[in-house]
Amino acid sequence: MEARARGLFLLALLLAVRPAPGAEPPLLEILAEELERNFATLKAKGDPAPYFISCAVTDTEYQLIAASRGALRARGGRRTRLLDVSVRVGSPEMDNYHPVDGETPVFTSARPIPVEDSADAIRRLIWLEIDRAWRAAAERLIQIKTRKQVTVAQQGPTPDFSEEDPVRFAEEAPPLEFPAESWAGRLRAASREFAAFPELLDSQISVVAQREMKYLVTSEGTRLAHGKRLVRLELAARAKADDGMDVSSSESFEALDGSPLPDDERIRQAVLRLGAEVSRLRKAPVIEPYVGPAILSGPAAGVFFHEIFGHRIEGHRQKDTTEGQTFAKSIGTRVLPEFLSVIFDPTQRHAAGADLMGFYLFDDEGVKARRLPVVEAGVMKTFLMSRSPVPGFLKSNGHGRRQPGREVVARQSNLIVESARQVPEAELRRLLIEEIRRQGKPYGYYFERATGGYTLTERRTIQAWKVIPLVVWRVYPDGRPDELVRGADMVGTPLASFARIMATGDRPGVFNGYCGAESGSVPVSAVSPALLVSELEIQKQPASEERPPILPAPWESGGR
Repeated sequence: MEARARGLFLLALLLAVRPAPGAEPPLLEILAEELERNFATLKAKGDPAPYFISCAVTDTEYQLIAASRGALRARGGRRTRLLDVSVRVGSPEMDNYHPVDGETPVFTSARPIPVEDSADAIRRLIWLEIDRAWRAAAERLIQIKTRKQVTVAQQGPTPDFSEEDPVRFAEEAPPLEFPAESWAGRLRAASREFAAFPELLDSQISVVAQREMKYLVTSEGTRLAHGKRLVRLELAARAKADDGMDVSSSESFEALDGSPLPDDERIRQAVLRLGAEVSRLRKAPVIEPYVGPAILSGPAAGVFFHEIFGHRIEGHRQKDTTEGQTFAKSIGTRVLPEFLSVIFDPTQRHAAGADLMGFYLFDDEGVKARRLPVVEAGVMKTFLMSRSPVPGFLKSNGHGRRQPGREVVARQSNLIVESARQVPEAELRRLLIEEIRRQGKPYGYYFERATGGYTLTERRTIQAWKVIPLVVWRVYPDGRPDELVRGADMVGTPLASFARIMATGDRPGVFNGYCGAESGSVPVSAVSPALLVSELEIQKQPASEERPPILPAPWESGGR
């Protein structure tokens, strides 16, 4: 009861009522006034003159506490404001962002500005940034126009920038109320529980509470202020097998805008589960290369779709001639089994009992977020679009994203897989064993959890993907218990992989994380039921020359 009461008390501290949209914050007014002054001056005197300018500020405040074996490992916090300026010269048909030979120009710089609303100090920095960005934009447009390969005929069938309706919206995120002393005590106590597993080389529990506000003004008339709070609790443990292979596992819990985090007992159980898991992985057998049937749990299936499918439907890749363009000509054709649909929905806050990190109200170009069916009954309908048009898709659908200091491109948000061929988990397992027997395989695999992965999308490389599992089980068709294994990586090529999906489970799972690509690191989520695939390729992870420590651990030799 005491742990539950503490959890409710902390929830009350974290929870704040989101204020209704109202008066514009002072920073928005400062940005708008200085942008308008510079835009008018450059329109009159600039050569070439800009046709579009935007000023964006990302205001981030965070608190971090991390503990290991009963002691704080890190504690601190910070607040920053970073200014990003975009200047476009030329015309929407062809401007300084025009792609040439796959080159991605960067004009912005994420310049730090005061965290106080000091008009004089902030306006001076905006003025300097707009001047710098305009000079760089003008120079590149001249270079583009003088390059022999960029003729009128080669400018492409689509413009470089789309026309979008301006928006006005102002809503402050609740303040960052973070009970640091209470969390420090909780993490100390919870991290001590890892001591039950002396074979661990490292273990940690951390909590990060973050409040992010985004401000955007444009010469088109957009004036936007919005934000969110996120608290993320993460557990991680690492050990080394006798043969030198590193084994690790992790688990995280996310709370969006005041949702509850686990109480003390649930955190303690997560620590014990993770410690036991890594300890067992040390002694688990190493996999051999394999091709055959497998089940991917919901979170692992979410990572699978994110890497294999999500990156290949980001809009800018469809017109970049250096990209593989796997699905560029696939609109209206079947790309997945007919029982599967894929939706991207940044407006969805929760799914399957978890908060979704890919939630947002507006993208980083000021376009309102919306639910976007990308694949319906296996048939592809659209791409993820920023304000960079591609043939047949001239408007944004709210997926232009970036981290400060990077240029916006189309990125993923909340990926949601829906299935019309769902079966209970027990039936999915029965189908797996049936498929193992049909193929004459000695076993199949169940992928319980994955930490992420990567995919190759450029033409100069093989069109391949890799997903890195954390927990993998070997499933035997003769009734033997499942066997924990280590050293497995899922690999493959996208088109072949999709053709192997046979059925799905009936309970969705959630993966939350950060995705890195051309526009930096952005928070994303993937929601999917478990997948049964008739054929999945597994390769061994790299071997290590290191061996476990020779010296006994301090706790093994009486050290304190």
